[in-house]
Amino acid sequence: MYRRHRLRSAVLAATVTALLLGVAGEAPAAPGPSPAAADGPAAAACPASLADVARCYAGRDANGAHYAIAVPERWNGSLVVHAHGGPDLGETSDPARAPEDLGRWSVMVKEGYAWAGSSYRRGGYGTRMAAADTERVRRVFLDRFGKPRRTYLHGQSWGGNVAAKAAETYGRAPGAYDGVLLTNGVLGGGSRGYDHRVDLRVVYQYYCGNHPRPTEPDYPVWQGLPAGSAMTSAELRSRLRECTGFDTEAAGRTPLQQRNLDDILGVTGIPEEALESHLRFATFTFRDIVATRLGGRNPFSNRGVRYAGSHDDRALNAGVERFSADPGARRDLSWDSDLTGRVSLPVLTLHAIDDPTAFVEHEAAYRATLRGAGRERHLVQTFTRESEHSGLSDAEYANSLAGLDRWVRTGRKPDARSLAASCPAFDRAYGTGCFYDPAFRPSSYASRVEPRPGGRRWPAMTAVQEWFWGRIDGVGIAP
Repeated sequence: MYRRHRLRSAVLAATVTALLLGVAGEAPAAPGPSPAAADGPAAAACPASLADVARCYAGRDANGAHYAIAVPERWNGSLVVHAHGGPDLGETSDPARAPEDLGRWSVMVKEGYAWAGSSYRRGGYGTRMAAADTERVRRVFLDRFGKPRRTYLHGQSWGGNVAAKAAETYGRAPGAYDGVLLTNGVLGGGSRGYDHRVDLRVVYQYYCGNHPRPTEPDYPVWQGLPAGSAMTSAELRSRLRECTGFDTEAAGRTPLQQRNLDDILGVTGIPEEALESHLRFATFTFRDIVATRLGGRNPFSNRGVRYAGSHDDRALNAGVERFSADPGARRDLSWDSDLTGRVSLPVLTLHAIDDPTAFVEHEAAYRATLRGAGRERHLVQTFTRESEHSGLSDAEYANSLAGLDRWVRTGRKPDARSLAASCPAFDRAYGTGCFYDPAFRPSSYASRVEPRPGGRRWPAMTAVQEWFWGRIDGVGIAP
């Protein structure tokens, strides 16, 4: 008994020491998912843009995730593994999602790269689940086509979070990945990256009072919607229109609608054209996160947030709903989606300065995350004068991938100016424009989204926390 007591004491002391001082060195690479494919890859029709350029394949892996693969006729020997955005909602894998993304990013195949993308095994939130399915499609490709010369991760939107998580989780395995391209990425992670949508829900309800209505069963806005609600996107749009007249000409709005709209936009900083999409996420995806993934527990907080930018900030702050996160729910969301910055691969990011969905300040959060982990040397960030989220210039995608490839092959790290200078050569082929602003630097994430207590420190989840939490049975979001 004395020996067992001493052993328990030693384990506890080691754990406390690790939490206080950090885990020295690199953690062992996470074991990769099984590559077994239940269906395919079998020959499939290519998107129209690739009909004469590549051979395409489709299949379904052992976990039920549909995937798409393309191998160009003039293959340069390297592979891009793509992580799609969203998350899409639904209980099963969408067979159309990966082929749609292949068509959207066909420029990468036209540049000579093979391409592989998973639709993920299910819809709904789950960053580690999506990262595992992304890694799995890489292994499916290896089994069928052999080991590529080099392999690059690409993720856009929430897929940027997924790809960054995959790089941290699987990128330490020798030869798995060589570099990472993140475009318009949601890089603040789940525990902080949606705080502006939390704020939108409480501010919207203060002014509009129709989500829920006074005549409907009450529920806290952090739920998004109750699990059994039958509300549709069309009904949500109708309520938003009723309160703000957001999709009508200004002359057709009532004075109250105009003031409500001005106050909501002024406080949240959300662009008018993206208001509905942000509210939709804060309704239906919040329900998925809270009800389906976290068992009804609340991972969100707005305690201590001071709202400003309305016609009467004092009344607003006195009247908005306030709530605190359940610590276990916040830990589980953080472990699933927050980034530690412990990446050892070259990472290149491309972000539209006026992205209305994933604010450019996510890039400041990501740089602070890598800086906090001592890995900032692995990062190059570029910015463009664009205002799109779901797609940027093909010339810029081709240029970014070529710049990352040169960096990996030569070891010479590019900068924003050299990447801007190399883009016109690609634009001669694609004619979609080069809109780089090499001098741009985003402001801090806190300048865009009011931080919660402790929310100014990055990374949001340290490597020590990840190590410790990962040893708790049942932590995170189930795949």
